[in-house]
Order: sequence, then structure tokens, then C-alpha cells
Amino acid sequence: MGRIKSVFDGFKNFLMRGNVIDLAVAVVMGTAFTAVVTSVTKGFVNPLLAVFGSTNELGLGVQLIADKPATFIAVGPIITAFIDFMMVAAVLYFVLMVPMKSLKNKFGTTKEAEPTETELLIEIRDLLAKQQGLNAEQTAALSTEQAKKDPAQLTD
Repeated sequence: MGRIKSVFDGFKNFLMRGNVIDLAVAVVMGTAFTAVVTSVTKGFVNPLLAVFGSTNELGLGVQLIADKPATFIAVGPIITAFIDFMMVAAVLYFVLMVPMKSLKNKFGTTKEAEPTETELLIEIRDLLAKQQGLNAEQTAALSTEQAKKDPAQLTD
């Protein structure tokens, strides 16, 4: 029984993570907005594309064999899908992402400064010296001695 409880606790923790909830909200918003964009492109963009097409009722595209409608390559739906994608991406970016980034920068927590490469090397040196039983003065003296040596000798 305890194993099942731990599985459900893990699932609850997974769902309560901020990233999962943000992702779910973005998917729902994107799906809802896609319906709006699709209706705009069907009602506005498709008629504009039909103006550029020939008198063919199939719309903007190329007929490979004149007597076979199945050989028509439709360019209009490809252009419409591209416009749909660009509109959805732009709105999601400018309506959701930009304000969220602004809010995170304004109210978010600040990250701890990451240690520099030199600080990490010093920490590694001190840990190695501690394992070998050296004290801080001996470690510093060895470091100073190594720094004074010719760089060619360090590789030996």
C-alpha cells in the first residue's frame, strides 16, 4: 500500500511543478487561438489567394494533367497553413512569452552567482590537499611553488 502512495505522491509532485502547468496552459491557449486564426485565414486570406489563382475552381496551384483534377497541386493551402503558423506563433510569443519573461525578471528569484573556473580549481586543490592530509599553509605553499615553475616542467 505504501508503494502505491509513493507513486501517487510522485505523480502529484510532477503535476504540481510549474513547468507542467505552464505547458498545459500554453497548449490550451494555443489550441483556442488556432481556431481563431484558422477562421481568419479561411475568411480573409483564402479569398485573397483565390484572386491570384486562375479561373480554376480548385484555387491557386498547378494542374499537372489538364483533364485530371486529382493531379492538381494546391499551393493556396500551403500558404494558408504557413500564415496560420506564423500568426499563432507571433501571438503566443507577444501575448504570453514576453509578458511572462518581464514578470519573471521583475519578481523572480535571483540566481546565485556561479563560481568561476579559478574558484572551482582552488576548491578542487583544497579537497585534494585535505585528502592527502595537508593543511592550508602547506597547500598554499605548494601552489605558489608550482606557479613559479616553468610551464614546460608542469607537464612532466
